[in-house]
Amino acid sequence: QVQLVESGGGLVQAGGSLRLSCAASGRTFSSYAMGWFRQAPGKERECVAAISWSGGKRYYSDFVKGRFTISRDNAKNTVYLQMRSLKPEDTAVYYCAADSSSSDYVLFEYSYWGQGTQVTVSS
Repeated sequence: QVQLVESGGGLVQAGGSLRLSCAASGRTFSSYAMGWFRQAPGKERECVAAISWSGGKRYYSDFVKGRFTISRDNAKNTVYLQMRSLKPEDTAVYYCAADSSSSDYVLFEYSYWGQGTQVTVSS
């Protein structure tokens, strides 16, 4: 069982930056692949970025590539999402997700989810 707690959301102007953090419980964090998803009102949840358990493999959706960076610190049981050049269309609730993985690959389906953190980008 893994518990995930996101933080770092807030209100920012277009062009600004935010860094989201996701703290995970449990002693096996280093064997979990992690992902960040977002859901805007009236829209489906979409994958933003994902990272393998070693951090050696990363995925970015086209709409954030070059602006967002996913990283992890296995010693701190934390995964991060650095967001730069934010746009109003990035406004959404951002969720952290985790799942165990026997291979060092990114995942797109997850068993464990955080409660989400709101990111609002004003124009």
